[in-house]
Amino acid sequence: MKILATFDAKDYEGTTGICEKYSVRAIIVRDGKIAMQCSRDGEYKIPGGGKESGEDDIKTLIREVREETGLTVRRETICELGEIVELRRDIFDKTKKYVCHSLFYYCKVEDGQAPLQLTESEISKGYEMKWASPAEIYRRNILIEKDPWIVRDTAFVKMLMDEKVILPD
Repeated sequence: MKILATFDAKDYEGTTGICEKYSVRAIIVRDGKIAMQCSRDGEYKIPGGGKESGEDDIKTLIREVREETGLTVRRETICELGEIVELRRDIFDKTKKYVCHSLFYYCKVEDGQAPLQLTESEISKGYEMKWASPAEIYRRNILIEKDPWIVRDTAFVKMLMDEKVILPD
């Protein structure tokens, strides 16, 4: 997958191990708006997450979209957009360098929405599914950018706005 950006915090000097993670992110567009997770603080996060045992990228994408947005992905519409790599000191184990590969996919969804199936962490942040324009997402997130995943997702939305990433027709 094409590398779209690399974010390197350069704060991992002296680490003795590596924690590497792969996650998938779904770009779902309807009427010019993107399906997003929105926290009670108003920050927007692109739906997606990490693989579970036995899953490939596509199965993970379908499951994560269903859990976080209640939407059902149409498998035949899924296509690769690119990857963002993040490098920083692991927040859970300070002795490790954290390497996160976020793989972005475009997809379409069926009509209708099922109830969300959020994690404890997502519930505590008050996440809900919202449709928002790229400009709205960018304007809101640029004010908040406190978490690395919000910085990453804001950068991706900006790439869409600047047409550095082009969505299929």
